[in-house]
Amino acid sequence: MSRVGIYGGTFDPIHMGHLHVITQLIEKKFVDQLLVVPAGEPLLREHAPRATAQQRRAMCQLALSDLSAEVASKVQVNPIEILRTGPSYAIDTVEAVAQTYPGDSLVLIVGQDAADKLDQWHRIDELRTMVEFVVISRPGYQGNGIDIGALPVAATTIREGLSADVSSSVAAFIRENNLYDN
Repeated sequence: MSRVGIYGGTFDPIHMGHLHVITQLIEKKFVDQLLVVPAGEPLLREHAPRATAQQRRAMCQLALSDLSAEVASKVQVNPIEILRTGPSYAIDTVEAVAQTYPGDSLVLIVGQDAADKLDQWHRIDELRTMVEFVVISRPGYQGNGIDIGALPVAATTIREGLSADVSSSVAAFIRENNLYDN
């Protein structure tokens, strides 16, 4: 039985903080393999993503190529939410992943900020019976998440041009596609 992690997010853009989490999840064996799932229509966000779903998927793919081969071999980008129409509910994604990985243990990776809103999630009681939650501590958030030395990086500062904390391939993609107007 394998532990399959599901690491969802807007990834607008995917940044060095996300790559650090991915690396730590694999290296510290929290999961055996990891699915990075860009959100289609995230519901609990103040603003819609600036990059399109396909651009966010492409950035995730590029970012994985910047990981060590050992880590990257255990990680894949799963487009299930961006291919689905309508709102992105974690439970729908978990149900679909469970069909693909029968008999495996599903682990839902969330940051402390998202964990603070779990009670607002669609069908949360049912979701809690289907997955193990791994909550990652984030700088600036109080809580009891796992401390993996999360980096103080925020996609907002990258979009505003105040930070360049993305991998070189993602930075090139952002420039080539004139994302975030910076």
